[in-house]
Amino acid sequence: MTTPQPEAEKEIKSWGFDKVLTWSDPPNAHYAPHSHSVLTTHLILSGELTIGYREDASPKKETYTSGMRLDVEAGRKHEAWIGKSGATMAIGE
Repeated sequence: MTTPQPEAEKEIKSWGFDKVLTWSDPPNAHYAPHSHSVLTTHLILSGELTIGYREDASPKKETYTSGMRLDVEAGRKHEAWIGKSGATMAIGE
C-alpha cells in the first residue's frame, strides 16, 4: 500500500530531516553519477528507483519500490534510474 504524500513527508520529518519535499520522475529517467553535500533519504511512494554505486569498493545496484526507504550518505557518489512507470518519492535532507 502506498503512503499518502502528507503522511510520508511527516514521517520523514520525524526521522530528523528538516527539508522535505515530494518529487516525481517520468518513466525511464536517468541521473548521471553525482553526490550530495548532506545525508538524503528517499521514501518511495510509487514506481521504482534503481541506484548504483559504481565507485564503491564493491560496486552494486539496488532497486527500491513503493514503501521502501533509501538513505544516501553525504558525499557518496551514486547514479539513479527510474523504472518504466516513473516514480514518486518523498525526499528528506
